Amino acid sequence: MEKISFTVLLPMKGHSERVKNKNMRFFSGQPLCTYVLNMLTQCKYVSQVFVDTDSEVIEHFIRQHFMDVQIIKRPKLLCGDMVSMNDIIKYDMSLIGEKHYIQTHATNPLLKAHTLDRACKKYIEGINVYDSLFSVNRIQTRLYDAGGRAVNHNPDVLQRTQDLSPLYEENSNFYIFSAESFRKRNTRIGEKPLMMEISKLESVDIDEEQDFILAEQLYKAFYL
Repeated sequence: MEKISFTVLLPMKGHSERVKNKNMRFFSGQPLCTYVLNMLTQCKYVSQVFVDTDSEVIEHFIRQHFMDVQIIKRPKLLCGDMVSMNDIIKYDMSLIGEKHYIQTHATNPLLKAHTLDRACKKYIEGINVYDSLFSVNRIQTRLYDAGGRAVNHNPDVLQRTQDLSPLYEENSNFYIFSAESFRKRNTRIGEKPLMMEISKLESVDIDEEQDFILAEQLYKAFYL
């Protein structure tokens, strides 16, 4: 089997709607993006890291503190809150030209290097069966749709939650895929994806102000 290494795509825009300047906002004493960048340097399967950004502030910080990380300046047509991440990935891949990619976010500061390495290993081991891998949260609670209809249980039978068939939530923590798989559907999740469950702690994603506060407190409680 060919030896596989991975190129990381790390998109970081300067503006954020719900948490102002969150990628550079101080998180336990350092800019938030520092944590994922430091984690990636510890991953044995990662060969190179590219930060795609529209921000001169982020670019300057990366060049000053992470000299091995390469910068992709996001073109204006791909700037804005409504631009699809798939379009950004497609653009980045057209410049880089590697075979296998990891896409993650600076907003997952609790993700551990050994978890990402484990994901890379699972992807490599299943490469003849699966074309991509993505992280998920296991959900094993009683769920209802918007109309109040039960999704995964019978309300007339009070089944224990631990006995319910689990469902899985895409948590946007990381995606692993080949360039070939991406081009087929123009998306990170291929035709034959493998899901990987990760811990609730590591899957914390900063999307709202309360997420930032929660993630910072969890980091101080479990990582320091």
